[in-house]
Amino acid sequence: MNDRRNFIKKTGVAAAALTFGLPQFAFSMKNEDPLFKISLAEWSVNRLLFAGKMDHLDFAMLSKKHGIDAVEYVNQFFMDKAKDMNYLREMKTRAEGEGVTSVLIMCDREGMLGAATSEERKQTVENHKKWVEAAKFLGCHSIRVNAYTAVPWSEDPKAEQQAIDVCSSGLRQLCEFADEFDINVVIENHGGFSSNAKWLAELIKQTSHRRAGTLPDFGNFRIHGDDKRIVSYDSYRGVDELMPTAKGVSLKPTVWDDRGKEHALDYSRMMKIVLSHGYHGYVGIEHGEKDREWESIVDIRNTMTELRDLMKG
Repeated sequence: MNDRRNFIKKTGVAAAALTFGLPQFAFSMKNEDPLFKISLAEWSVNRLLFAGKMDHLDFAMLSKKHGIDAVEYVNQFFMDKAKDMNYLREMKTRAEGEGVTSVLIMCDREGMLGAATSEERKQTVENHKKWVEAAKFLGCHSIRVNAYTAVPWSEDPKAEQQAIDVCSSGLRQLCEFADEFDINVVIENHGGFSSNAKWLAELIKQTSHRRAGTLPDFGNFRIHGDDKRIVSYDSYRGVDELMPTAKGVSLKPTVWDDRGKEHALDYSRMMKIVLSHGYHGYVGIEHGEKDREWESIVDIRNTMTELRDLMKG
């Protein structure tokens, strides 16, 4: 416990509670309401799943075993089960039996919203519809999709706008479908154009649908890179710019600056930004160190729990 408290002090958590006036957040809420809730993204244990050392159906149970009662699924681990009601029912039964909340489904490998042709973009929307329906059945509030595009990444404003134009139409179509199921469609900063927070914020604005939102990921502000140069976006500024439309948050323990450099996350600084936007929803841990996945997840859970207690006073 002393080691944990020393770590908290080193990361500036205690200082945050004293210097940023964060207890004010607590006074504006009911005493029993948490400042934020903690969930676990399934990608944190992707190595165990891909290696067959863990079964997707056990994710909710193992999360609860390690002190986390909300989960964020990744469709890659039940890719062929989106319409298998027996399988989805088993997922739902197991989660509910453990008292675990299903938060969202992260969707990959279903095509690009900004594909080269209108036919391909239409197919991408169609491919995601089954995940909207699965999310509704499981009790999730959102699906996460990617704003990938056939427009080559460039810092040219014309290319940036072209990428927004081709993505926003498909995103709006998907949101219109999801609205019938009371499901949100969120975009994560996930490389390329989307890791430029201003670009992503403008995409959501141009989509102009109440179901369209963001999923700011603290560690995914690496825009582009090769052997000669890495282009990145300051994580703290990026989260601040994406929080107005955020319907979730993903926590990685590393962040980027504007110079292509990666740094350790300042937990208190980042959570001050998140809370300053009135957000009190789930903060999804998305990190698992190789060969000590669950141990590293518990480390972050403990850090976030103590941070939350200190902030609430």
